[in-house]
This record gives sequence, C-alpha cells and structure tokens, in this order.
Amino acid sequence: MKQAIHLAKPTVIFIMGVSGVGKSTIGALLAKQLEIPFFDADDYHSEANILKMSQGQPLTDHDRHDWLHALNTLAVAQLKTNSCIIACSALKASYRTILETTIAAATKWVFLHGSFQQIKERMQHRSHHFMTSDLLQSQFDTLEIPQNALSIDIHVSPEEMVAKIQENLPLKAQFGLIGLGVMGKSLCRNLAQKGVRISMYNRHVPEVEEDIAINFKKEFEELSSALPFDDLPAFVNSLKTPRKIMLMVNAGTAIDAVIENLLPFLSQGDSIIDGGNSNYKKTKERFEFLKSKGIHFIGAGVSGGEEGALKGPSIMPGGNAKAYQQVQPFLERIAAKDKNGVPCCSYVGNEGSGHFVKMIHNGIEYVEMQLLADVYTLLKAKGNTPDQIADILETWKSTKNSYLLEITCTILRKKEGDDWLVNKIMDTAGNKGTGNWAIIATAELGVPSTLIASALFARYASFYKAERVAANKQFNPQQHTAPKSSLEDLHKAYQFARIINHYQGFKLIQEASERFKWALNLSELARIWTNGCIIRSDYMIELATIFKTTHNLFAHQNTVQALKARKSAIQKVVAESVLHELPIPSISNAIHFFTGYTTANSSANLLQAQRDYFGAHTYQRKEDDTGQYYHTDWQQH
Repeated sequence: MKQAIHLAKPTVIFIMGVSGVGKSTIGALLAKQLEIPFFDADDYHSEANILKMSQGQPLTDHDRHDWLHALNTLAVAQLKTNSCIIACSALKASYRTILETTIAAATKWVFLHGSFQQIKERMQHRSHHFMTSDLLQSQFDTLEIPQNALSIDIHVSPEEMVAKIQENLPLKAQFGLIGLGVMGKSLCRNLAQKGVRISMYNRHVPEVEEDIAINFKKEFEELSSALPFDDLPAFVNSLKTPRKIMLMVNAGTAIDAVIENLLPFLSQGDSIIDGGNSNYKKTKERFEFLKSKGIHFIGAGVSGGEEGALKGPSIMPGGNAKAYQQVQPFLERIAAKDKNGVPCCSYVGNEGSGHFVKMIHNGIEYVEMQLLADVYTLLKAKGNTPDQIADILETWKSTKNSYLLEITCTILRKKEGDDWLVNKIMDTAGNKGTGNWAIIATAELGVPSTLIASALFARYASFYKAERVAANKQFNPQQHTAPKSSLEDLHKAYQFARIINHYQGFKLIQEASERFKWALNLSELARIWTNGCIIRSDYMIELATIFKTTHNLFAHQNTVQALKARKSAIQKVVAESVLHELPIPSISNAIHFFTGYTTANSSANLLQAQRDYFGAHTYQRKEDDTGQYYHTDWQQH
C-alpha cells in the first residue's frame, strides 16, 4: 500500500491559473495524495455569477468580491483542523490578497501555465462547463503572473505535475534523526539518497554547537528537501504520525536526557530508535519505561562506521516485533544488501537483544583485529616491511577474504614521507566500552569467551607504554631471532583462531538467547553480518548456511575437518612465539582454549575438591550418574 504524504504544518494550497489549465484535475489528484480535502472554487460562485459567465460575459471585480471572501472564510475554517487544496483562478494580485487575508503564512500558491493555443484546444474539447473558450482571451488579459508561486508547465502529464508540486511543498517528514555527529550525518544522507523525507535535529549550544542542522543541509544536494532544526518541539511537530525518531547520540546519560526532553511532545504509538552502542541492560530498562508511556523503543545496533552508515550499514534492531514493523521499511531501505540483494537488517528479538548482539559483534571485531595484529607481530619479526606484510596478506584474500583483512593491507601500504605511517603511530589502542560489556556479559552468563578477553586485555596492556618500555629494558635486553614457522603455518594458525573466535562469539549469543528467551536466529544474524558491518567476511557467508542446521560450530563436520587440518600449524606458531618472546595473545589463546575444551578429563576435579575443602561447596562423583552432590571432611584421617 502506498504511504500517505503529509504536510509539515496546516497549509492552504491554492491551485491557480486561467480556465482550462486543469486546476480541478491537479487539485483533486494532489489532495488524494496528501489525504486532505479538495475544494473547487467554481462551486462557490453565486447563481448570478454562473449565469453571467454562461452567457459569455466576464465577471467584474465587484462580482468576484463576495466569492473571494467566501473562499477565504472556507480556508480559515479548514486551517483550524487540517490542510486543504482550493482550485481557484485568482488571476489578479488583488484577488490573491483577499484569498490569503490573515492566513498568508499558511498559504502556498501553485500557478499552472500554458500557451493560449494549447489551453484553447483543451477548452474546445471540454463539455458541460459554463466557461466558454471565447472568454479565454479575457482571462489572459486579466492575468497578473504571481511572483511568489510555484510555477508548473501544463505540457507534462497530470501525474508529473503533481509529483513536481509535492517536491516543493513543506511536507511532513517520514523519519527523524537526532544527533548530527559523524554517524548521524552519514545516516541522514543515506536516508535522503534513498528518497526518505527526513527531519534533522541537533541541539543548540551557544558558541559551541550553532546551526549544525542548517549548515549540514547546505553542504549536500541530497538534503535539499530535508528539514533542519535546533528546536526540539518544532522538530517533533515536523514528523508525520506515528513518529519515527532515531537517536544517534552518545550512549549513557545523553540517551536518557534526550528521551526525557522528547517525551512531552510525543504521542502514543510513536517510536524511538536508539542507534548508538548502548548497553543492552539499559536498553531493556528504557524499553520497559517507554512501554509504560505508550511509546515504542527499539535498540538497534548499527555497524559499518562512517562509510557503512552512508553507503549501507548492517542493522540489528531489537524490541517489540509489531513496533519494528513501523520502522522496518526505513531501516531496510538504508541497510547494506547481502549477495542475494536482501537487506542486511532483520528483526533480532525482544527487549535489548539488538544491542546485545551488536555488543558481541564488537567483541568478535576486537578479536579479528587482534588476530591480524598478532600476524603483523610475527611477520615483522621475520624482517618484513609493512609493504611486504601487505603483499603476504593480499595472498590470503583468495582463501577467505574479510573487510578487516582488506583495510589492514591498505593501512600497511600507507606511507608518510620515506617511512610507513603505521611505524609512526603510537602503540596504545583505545576502546569505547562495548568490549568491556561483552566480557561482563560472558562472565555473567558463564560462557568461556576467552578470545574477546585476550583482545580487550591486549588493548589494556598497551595503555602502559612507559612501563612497557621500562620492563623491556629490564627483562628483554637481548636481540631476538626470527621465528622459524612458515608462512603457510601462520596462515593456517590465523584461520584456526578465526574459527575459534566465531565459535565463541556465536556461542555467547546462543546462551543469551536461551537465558533471556529471545529466540535469536544465529543463521539470520550471520546473514546480516555478511555485508555492511566491520566483521563481514567470506567465512560469515559460510556461517549463515552452517547455522541453519546447528547452533554448535564444533558439531559441524566442515568445522571439525578445518580445525583438524590446521591444529598442528597453530601449535607450531604459538610454540615459536613463546620461544622467541613474541606476544600474540589472541592466536595463543585460541589453541589454549581449544586444547582445554577438547580435553575429556580436565584438572577441574582438583579445583572442585579445593572448593569443597575450604568452603564445603560439594562435588559430584564420576561413578554416580544420579547427579547427587557429596561433601568430604578433608582433614579427617
């Protein structure tokens, strides 16, 4: 069903021009599109006026006086409740002045024009109308072409004329976005490029943030029909109902402040979309709070960075399923497309599930980045320059390419002067919090997502630059020899570790799905991560198929064979890194986790005995399959 179009504020649209230009036809078509009343001014003529015109006599200004005032009264009454369209010749400026008396600010003029011959031929083919073609010349003689009207040439089709008028009307926006930072601006441009009428809001802070939305609109042609605001009530009023407002502001208290400021101006059934990296627990709280107010809240993870936001991100919306249907057409329109042309945007699940999976997406991303950093460490230790490392990594693309592999090659080739830029960058890596939350979540859920921890803690360790320099002098004064592991072994080790990373990430999502009763679809999540997002890769495309038949990667035969084929390679690489004192935290962790996970009889029996000794925590026995718990007095002989 075609979506209704709404004016941004109550407006009277006067369709004017000489008789025969199609005022009634265009007015009626436009009114249908806008879903507002249409009035033909001819229906408001007095019987005396109609008789006079049917006898071939032109009306005088005196004849028109009462008629024009009656139309003004009609327009004023309509504006109290709605917009409307009035088709009226209004040939003189003085007539138009009467028509817009007291309502000039709410009046829009559309002037339909054509040649005398073209209009005359039209009128000669028109029957049952009191205006004859003989009076046409008198209308042309009377016409005072308006200076403040939208001028439409009637040589095109009625549909084209209506479309042209709509392009120039102050229409209600279909979608609103608050927060014009890097991501917010890119999403606005994306929406506008996809034909969505948007309203844009950025706060006004004197001498700090002034006219952000207005100036942003001026920068890009695609934003010509966008509505810019730094006044929140006006922004909300510019949106058609039920309103759809996306927040692209910093996670945390800023989100709550915006919601608090928005609430007085919203109506029941409106939707707020948080497109930032919010904590999923806070999203659940906001979801419940706004539900009590009759407002829908959707926590949507958005991945792809600035470029993805502009060209097509991966979007992970969570919240009420029916509420999602209201915003679905807009989010899917701007999302990236998978290999089959399907949007990389799909309803994730209830409450804060959208932000949860985005959090884990970021955890997987941390590891993918660290794995490449580990590879860089080993290849650099072998004496390769950044260009040579890039050459090696280029050859890996043919096996299983990824976005992060691609950009790493580009980064390594970038030079500044006679040196590579990467050599000049301080080796301290930041993070914005999602990695921390992922580690907290994996601990709370009891899932061993060890690689995310290794990648996060590697970043933490990098913060201590001065201490690391001092420790290096104290403990590692000697020159290390290059590791002997082959490039093929290193490639296999990297592939092995990537499988473990994705196993752990999706395992964490599956456990959360069961704990919170979200019914998350791992295959669909993998599919929407095949394009647009930072962790898109050839392997993710495989996972979208694999997860159609299993939730456990280790139970899939292809995965089993891939790990077996690469196990000895990663063992060699890690052993060499230890012997040559080269830190590769995530690759090392991958094999350590795998070894522990595939050990049938672990040392945890001793841990449980220790717990029972000092805390009477009890234990189960191997020979007892009933699940009974035992306690021992360990000091009794």
